[in-house]
Amino acid sequence: MAILEALANARRPLGVSELGVLLGLPKPTAHRIVRMLESEGLLQREPGNRRYVPGARMVQLGLGMVAAAMSRAPRRAILEALSQKIGETCNFGVMTGSHVVYLDRVEAAWPFGLRFESGSRVPLHCTSMGKLFLSQLPTQRRSLLLRSIPLYRYTETTIVDPKRLEEELENIRTTQVSIDNQEFLAGVVCVAVPVCNASGQPVAAIAVSAPLARMSVEQGLQHVALMRVSARQLSLTIDEDANDNDDRERP
Repeated sequence: MAILEALANARRPLGVSELGVLLGLPKPTAHRIVRMLESEGLLQREPGNRRYVPGARMVQLGLGMVAAAMSRAPRRAILEALSQKIGETCNFGVMTGSHVVYLDRVEAAWPFGLRFESGSRVPLHCTSMGKLFLSQLPTQRRSLLLRSIPLYRYTETTIVDPKRLEEELENIRTTQVSIDNQEFLAGVVCVAVPVCNASGQPVAAIAVSAPLARMSVEQGLQHVALMRVSARQLSLTIDEDANDNDDRERP
């Protein structure tokens, strides 16, 4: 990946020796990886010299990534609109294994924002989205998961007692609103609500996060109505994705 990235960013043909120097790779290692990438169609040699450029497969991959980003544009627009209305950072994420993964994030236009990127992973037991996902799991599966993941104490307010956490999750299951009251990052408050599919099953979540100096828990809860409107809008983008997949799978 580092070699592919270096070639894409260079915008000119690069030789194996140049790649080795740029990436700190031994020349034999660089040769071996470049030959493998060439055989897979990800790189190709420039006619008449020993320098390499992106191959047809890599170009197609790049075009596919651009198309995928365009398909996510409505989702991004919904998050941006919510962030502008509330004035704070908005996150969209899913549960993957024993973590929450951010699929998208719109940062507030304030200095000293919370710097996470799309693809970042955060724990389940001490984040608003994570606790929301845990609350939706069947009781037996949830108990098994809580016994298998480490309940690290990230701050003084992190809930690490399984019984107390279970009580918190039952309350979240009832209200469909989850709060992170400085449980993952000291001085940071988050509020999350679910995003459901066409069947009404929570498949993702959106959360608003902000420093405590700008947003208390009580102030965060005042945004829930707006967040639920955005969650319903986001659910339509999920349904459209599902319908597109169904259309492709039909003979």
